[in-house]
Amino acid sequence: MDNPKTLSLVIPCYNEERTLIPCVKRVLAIATTDLRLELVIVDDCSTDKSLALARELAKHHPEITVLHHDKNRGKGAALRTGFIHASGDFVGIQDADMEYDPLEYHILLQPILADKADVVFGSRYLKSDTRRVLYFWHTWMNQTLTLISNMFTNLDVTDMETGYKLFRREIIQGIDLKENRFGFEPEVTAKVSQTRCRVYECAISYLPRTPEEGKKINWKDGVHALYCILHYGAPSAPLAMQLAIYFIIGSICAVVNVAVFSMLFHAGLRVEMATPASFAFAASLNYVLCVAILFHHKARWNTFGELIAYLCTVLFMGLVDYGLTIGFIATGTGVIFSKVIATSVGFVGNFLLRRFFVFPQPRVVRI
Repeated sequence: MDNPKTLSLVIPCYNEERTLIPCVKRVLAIATTDLRLELVIVDDCSTDKSLALARELAKHHPEITVLHHDKNRGKGAALRTGFIHASGDFVGIQDADMEYDPLEYHILLQPILADKADVVFGSRYLKSDTRRVLYFWHTWMNQTLTLISNMFTNLDVTDMETGYKLFRREIIQGIDLKENRFGFEPEVTAKVSQTRCRVYECAISYLPRTPEEGKKINWKDGVHALYCILHYGAPSAPLAMQLAIYFIIGSICAVVNVAVFSMLFHAGLRVEMATPASFAFAASLNYVLCVAILFHHKARWNTFGELIAYLCTVLFMGLVDYGLTIGFIATGTGVIFSKVIATSVGFVGNFLLRRFFVFPQPRVVRI
């Protein structure tokens, strides 16, 4: 090939003195005349000899760059550091624990080299081959998290948690990543889906370690992964999923609305006062939950128009809630039941106005 491509492999490393050297040797062996390598080893403040071994490797192999964190920050942070310094045409991830076979990057590269894909996932669940049998609950957790992730991203990958992900460099360097630990996997999957780039999967082999052999991920990381799926996936999830999430948020706020109204009414406050007071309390809670979870988390009200839009929505739905409550009471309907009807109408109206008026999702141009 007249113009060989360069594959940058980021190798996050934390206390891998036993496997680092054989892993790097296996990675170096995949270079060909058509494929150059750049290895970026990021030592995440190892307490063993990993950093010294990495630096020794770099002395003998100019294609190796070694970076170091002054304190342990986690796999996601190590990957971010590596991605920033990667300069190849394509960027992949290679754990230093030898669970994955570097030779299979030649397989992952094929859809990108054929200009069919921008991102390729290596799936441990597509390969029909012999495998090491380990723990049922670990596999079940991976597959369940993949299913939930797919519901939010509208992708149909079979292995969201895979450690083998390959990107065109401009794709991964254009994604703003936040997670420091193993939350990287659901976060990057959600944000890849939001770019509307072309995603492929390839079957790969997998030789897993046990915790006794140095496996670092645990059930707490699974719980955090579920949070990351919701946190990063909900704002751009398909409308049906957003409606389901808002149903939960809206149901909580509706119960709070009715409960506060009932408490104020039975405490002697007039209906004309209890209605707007309970609505204002529930609307505030609804806003906090919507911003934190669903539409526009961590909003900073940096546009005057957004603030005006939200206030208009609250005012309009407040008038609807007040008018329906008073109107149904005037027809002889029970006070609490009238409030329940008004709150139900408000649930639908609030979702539609927040989704399409206050927090509209920007149009995403397919890469």
